Amino acid sequence: MTSPASPPLTGLYDSHMHTPLCQHAVGHPREYAQAALDAGLSGITFTDHIPMPAWYDAPWRMRRDQLAEYVEMVREAQQEFAGRLEIGLGLEADFHPGTERYVEEVLAAHDWDYVIGSVHYLGAWGFDNPEFADEYGRRDLGSLYRHYYALIEGAASSGLFDSIGHLDLPKKFGHRDPDGKAALRVLDSIATLGLSLDYNTAGERKPVAEAYPSPALLDAAAERSIPLVLGSDAHQPAEVGHHFAAAAERVLLAGGRLVTYAGRVRRG
Repeated sequence: MTSPASPPLTGLYDSHMHTPLCQHAVGHPREYAQAALDAGLSGITFTDHIPMPAWYDAPWRMRRDQLAEYVEMVREAQQEFAGRLEIGLGLEADFHPGTERYVEEVLAAHDWDYVIGSVHYLGAWGFDNPEFADEYGRRDLGSLYRHYYALIEGAASSGLFDSIGHLDLPKKFGHRDPDGKAALRVLDSIATLGLSLDYNTAGERKPVAEAYPSPALLDAAAERSIPLVLGSDAHQPAEVGHHFAAAAERVLLAGGRLVTYAGRVRRG
């Protein structure tokens, strides 16, 4: 069987990136856009961390009163790069039980192109925060992953999101799922509900040194005809399009399909 040639970055979109408003990224949107143009990408979508209630994760996201500023920053980049680079306006939204109504309000406030649904907390524990990574040593990994995928199931079933972000995120520091059954059940639900998956190359920059989802989960997603949305999860312009040629090739070799979003409608 002949392997498909590695695709060029032309025609590819980076649909997961942040701005300084989230308080842990650097670079103006125009710098991300220029990096994408220099890399040969055809488009990008900004998906900064959604505002949440004041008590939730405040140091790691924009405030509600900054939402209009975020939209304006992206609109300015759209105007500046018009005709040269397609730029979308999106959000990475959190699924945290009890905050669904708040998230609905934020999503109703503007016309978004793409909304990623992500889980970053197990109860009060920000499990992907390096400051709190030692907590893994106190947890049973099987229980941890079952709890996590139950939340992912809730995110998929909520009707709030277009895709699920970094599916196997708890592996970030090298703590892998010892079972895998819960992940496959979630993929069944994602397929049934018609959602996409964020194919996120940020994991390659983390201790686990592997994209989200893993090769096995990528294969399982492709078997279920779940579309994939390429994202670098860039928090600085130099990360835009990170390892995208190889990532796109992996998706194609797995039999997967790459898609993008505009106006919350899937394309491709």
